[in-house]
Amino acid sequence: MYTKSQLSPSKLSHRWIQENNELVNKWKNRNVSSQDQNHTMLFLLPEFHKLLRKIQGLPPIEDHAHLEVCVVYNVCLLSIALSHMSEVEQLLTQTIERVLQITGVEPMAASPPEFWRTVLTSVENNAITSFLQTLLCVQWAIWLVNSALETMEALKEELSSVSLEMQHMTSEEMRMSSNIPLLVMEPRNLLELLKICTLITQGAEMLKEGRSAEALTVLQPASSLPAPRSLVAYTHLLTGSCLAHTGRPQMALLCFRKAVETDFQCVCAQYQSVLIFRSLGNTHAEIEMLRLLHSTLMLPSTNEPVTISDQLLPLSVLLQSQALQSLLSVPAALSVLHSLAQKCVLLSRVSEGVEHYLDLLAAIHYDDNGVCSQDSHLPRLPELHLEAGTSLLMAERPVDCITLCDEVITTTAELLPEHVVLEEPGEEVEAQTKSTEGEQDHAAILFWTSAAHLLQGHCYCHLQNWKQAVVHYTECINLLVKVQFKEKGGQPQVPTSDMVNEKRKDLQILQRMKGLSFAGRGIAFAQMDHLRQSLRDLQLSLQAYPECVGAGLWCGEVLWRLDRKQEAAVIWEKTWNMSTDLAKNTPLYLWEPQFGSVLDSAELRLRIRDLDPN
Repeated sequence: MYTKSQLSPSKLSHRWIQENNELVNKWKNRNVSSQDQNHTMLFLLPEFHKLLRKIQGLPPIEDHAHLEVCVVYNVCLLSIALSHMSEVEQLLTQTIERVLQITGVEPMAASPPEFWRTVLTSVENNAITSFLQTLLCVQWAIWLVNSALETMEALKEELSSVSLEMQHMTSEEMRMSSNIPLLVMEPRNLLELLKICTLITQGAEMLKEGRSAEALTVLQPASSLPAPRSLVAYTHLLTGSCLAHTGRPQMALLCFRKAVETDFQCVCAQYQSVLIFRSLGNTHAEIEMLRLLHSTLMLPSTNEPVTISDQLLPLSVLLQSQALQSLLSVPAALSVLHSLAQKCVLLSRVSEGVEHYLDLLAAIHYDDNGVCSQDSHLPRLPELHLEAGTSLLMAERPVDCITLCDEVITTTAELLPEHVVLEEPGEEVEAQTKSTEGEQDHAAILFWTSAAHLLQGHCYCHLQNWKQAVVHYTECINLLVKVQFKEKGGQPQVPTSDMVNEKRKDLQILQRMKGLSFAGRGIAFAQMDHLRQSLRDLQLSLQAYPECVGAGLWCGEVLWRLDRKQEAAVIWEKTWNMSTDLAKNTPLYLWEPQFGSVLDSAELRLRIRDLDPN
């Protein structure tokens, strides 16, 4: 056995190159699945570190400089791929200092741009210039990961110069002898990746800052650069987002379409198209795009054939800009399915909406990994049951709706609070947060149970089982009267309609449910000819929720039957003149039912005309 001291520098260099090449070949011959790839990285990185310690155990000499830089390059790229950024920064600094020792240049403390500018100038026209340019590319990758755009901008000329030189430099020119140290990724491939990722990051940051016109200028050359399809798709996505921000939605849609054509798995472009159609009020197109987005999200992730360079540095590592991540974020598949179900019901495509809701509930039921519970975009399960139940009722499947509502009632039965006090937020918000959240949970449970009884009341009205309808409307009312409202500095009291405002969604829901339940019970009483009880409940409905159209029309109907026809005419006219717009984000299950007991306004107008021939 030869000891290190017995081997000549050339023999040491040869041995170390062989060690390096064996490790690189293990990387190139790896299994390309992501799990095995990470395992390979974790195995190779310590081995490369061992080799580097051997090389750096000797004083720096020019004959070893190329080999040392190649091994450092390999170590750095594997470390970046594994997100070991601080190690890369330290190793770069240490290696540059060793290279400078060869040239006799003393390293200096300065800002990163000044430091690199000095280093590149010091070794200009030197044989190791190309080595340092390779390390500058590694440094560029680190700056990109950290979104250090200002630093990159300060070195813009130097980076452009390096880019130009390396584009024309062949792999052979980077190597100094036939005994070649191999690299885990060609520097030219790294450079191409860095250029387009930098333009994408710059474009995203400019877009976030409202500089859409500048972002478009930056992104214009990006789509023509050699790059993986997913990155080219991102350039189209960003271009479309800039156009959307500058009031050109149709052109934005064309860019989003181009992004999907470039990379069919660019789901963020599909989602941005959904948002554009939503802003334009084109609900039919929004539904079709939601359907496409859901289908794409449900596809198993496909590992398309890609180059080794793409696999070594995942895009998720290089593109960590918060501005870009915000643009790339897409709701989970089940959230998209929920939106699709809602939109179908809102657009009166009820049968489609029912199928989507049932698919959603089935997926949640068979969710073994707890994915649904982690999806912040999805409503909680009882609310989903109520929405699905409403769609079933609208599809004239009241028995199925009753079944879903029974599930809500059974689930919440043991959790129902004795009473709930809704408090107006005070100045000590942080101190009250915990108790406020508890009250909100109690209120939510009570509201869900009340809504389930309300829906069941509607179902029995649809089935013309008026007695059962009265039972469930009464259950709803009995629960809702447990809720009080406490204004700042005041005592708890029964809420009234004049306390409702846009900021108090809980009061809106409470008063709306009160109004609908009293209206439903009043209509059921009217159908059984219990006119006095009916009139009382219909008037209570209008006190709680003055915009309740059904209560207004039926109140007039009951007054007419009681031979108070002038009063009936007045209340009908008032009801027809009231605004019937739904409040924003009104839950689907709190819509007024539009079936069975709905009165014909045309027939009522004829009555008024006959009442007053003049």
